[in-house]
Amino acid sequence: MRIIFAGTPEISAAVLRTLLDAKLDVVACLTQPDRPQGRGLKLTASPVKKVAAEFNIPILQPSSLKIEIAQQELLKLKPDLMIVLAYGLILPQAVLDIPRHGCINIHGSILPRWRGAAPIQHAILAGDTETGITTMQMDAGLDTGDILKIYPCAILPTDTTGELFLRLTTLSQTAILDTLSELTAGKIIATPQNNALATYAHKIEKQDATIDWQLPALEIDRRIRAYNPWPVAFTSFMDHTIRIWQAELCNQTTHKSPGTIVAMDSQGIEVATGCGIIRILQLQFPGKKILTAAEACHAHHELSINNKFV
Repeated sequence: MRIIFAGTPEISAAVLRTLLDAKLDVVACLTQPDRPQGRGLKLTASPVKKVAAEFNIPILQPSSLKIEIAQQELLKLKPDLMIVLAYGLILPQAVLDIPRHGCINIHGSILPRWRGAAPIQHAILAGDTETGITTMQMDAGLDTGDILKIYPCAILPTDTTGELFLRLTTLSQTAILDTLSELTAGKIIATPQNNALATYAHKIEKQDATIDWQLPALEIDRRIRAYNPWPVAFTSFMDHTIRIWQAELCNQTTHKSPGTIVAMDSQGIEVATGCGIIRILQLQFPGKKILTAAEACHAHHELSINNKFV
């Protein structure tokens, strides 16, 4: 089976490597154009491009798949199947129709819950206890195609997006090989999604990570975990923008106004919220390394009881 793989970030690269290690016939890779990164804004290849180059797989990097020349390049490859994971560009119907067996998408949620760009973050933000990987037959809608297989994954109460991402990456590698095997054997019956149960996971922006101390501690904890490792939850403190990398809930209450530091010790910095207290464990001042709360209190004496985060 002649396969085109479409993807861009690390999770896509891991799945591509799995396909290649399984000796599947990947005839080309679609990935986003090189982007400027770092302080020098040097053009940098995507993780998928790097793996494709390592295995001498032809690489296609169109800025859009809506233009005819890009579609003609795909037609020339005569693919049987396209596998898509976090590619980042819309596949128009003309492209979906090119592979003989259509296009399979690997999606980081249990569809139809959390269609869209950021399903992992939104599952944590919502307090979900379970997510997973769904393989689906793509159509022209946004993650609306028929479901092929579902692979559940528990969300732990302490999970960050980074930690959950690693488990879902491993699950994606299992899911695609399993799905392809059953599909080839004719064992899968595609199931339409229940659109009435759909929720949408919009793209995360940096400003989303602003901490609102008026919120309950439970919601602030979810935000800190959901936005780790990107864009990282942040707050203001004495004209500094402080990034909060890790925190935990305290089984305590307070009458102090939200954002007020109510206690400090070697375990953390306890802060009042709109309902309850949250304990900051790791934080980062501008231009500095990530510190434990104890290290931060030793280095920054302005972190003191009754001062406030805003």
